[in-house]
Amino acid sequence: MASVTEERPSVDLITLTRHVLHDQMRLGAAATGDLTLLLTAIQVTSKFIATNVRKARLINLVGLAGETNVQGEEQKKLDVLSNDIMVNALRASGKTAVLVSEELEDAIIIEEKNRGKYCVVFDPLDGSSNIDAGVNIGTIFGIYGIRPDSTGTIEDVLRPGREMVAAGYTMYGSSANLVLSTGSGVNGYTLDNALGEFILTHPDIQIPARGKIYSFNEGNSMYFHQPVTDYLKSIKFPAAPKKPYSARYIGSMVADVHRTLLYGGIFGYPDDKKSKSGKLRLLYEAFPMAFLTEQAGGIATTGTKRILDIVPTSIHERCPVFLGSKDDVQDLMKFYQEAAASS
Repeated sequence: MASVTEERPSVDLITLTRHVLHDQMRLGAAATGDLTLLLTAIQVTSKFIATNVRKARLINLVGLAGETNVQGEEQKKLDVLSNDIMVNALRASGKTAVLVSEELEDAIIIEEKNRGKYCVVFDPLDGSSNIDAGVNIGTIFGIYGIRPDSTGTIEDVLRPGREMVAAGYTMYGSSANLVLSTGSGVNGYTLDNALGEFILTHPDIQIPARGKIYSFNEGNSMYFHQPVTDYLKSIKFPAAPKKPYSARYIGSMVADVHRTLLYGGIFGYPDDKKSKSGKLRLLYEAFPMAFLTEQAGGIATTGTKRILDIVPTSIHERCPVFLGSKDDVQDLMKFYQEAAASS
């Protein structure tokens, strides 16, 4: 009787901490370990939020908290808890100087005894309008190093996204997935609940050069500017033998961008006749996602300029966002170029 060779599971589990430490060691003397410790604090935050997301209904964390955030949006109970968890963990890490949260009107300047050399900008719970429906939601973050000779001021975060030293997000759904870039590619990790560790499961994520999916909130179509309308028409009614793109829109930026990173295609939230500056926040939504997209070989643009080159003027500034596969985003940009040429 022929023997059956069973494929054994890998026992060489690469944790997020091990992976980041390895990257830091490659930098030699330039690495102090501070970024690793800061990312460890973000990991702990992600684990805590993931646990609360899964039992939110059981412990009455769904529903409205009765307050509104700086954006004028009603805050969910889980929003408030997630923000508190993240602020406290980042402050306690001793590695941060400035914190900017979507949920807080003003930046937090860390007191001297707990002050470090990094600034973290974050949306503690993106897609929170989907909480009650059990749809994937997530945490988005970007990290800056403070400027030379600075002790931590608002000016340390009012800088182009290209100056970030790291960016990522954690998506909470059937599993908790943390996607991270420290400037040398993009890697994805999945939380192993039994071990309590994020394990490397998606090494070196690369966006396909072209995809087959578009992700826009077409409920706003009547407000879209002509370049966007024309682009969407081109992928929904292509000339033969091309096939139309599939529409996929979740309404949670983390979930939509995660799919785009893995499968390719284009995600868009443009400015329009109703939202003159777009809806997504530049500092803690557009910048981190643009950073990840470019590190994975894609493009992130407002339609007319590179997102990571924008210089913010306020911490809650908004901007149009198109990101995804290189060929798809370039197709979109051509419609903006043609509109500009004909005007």
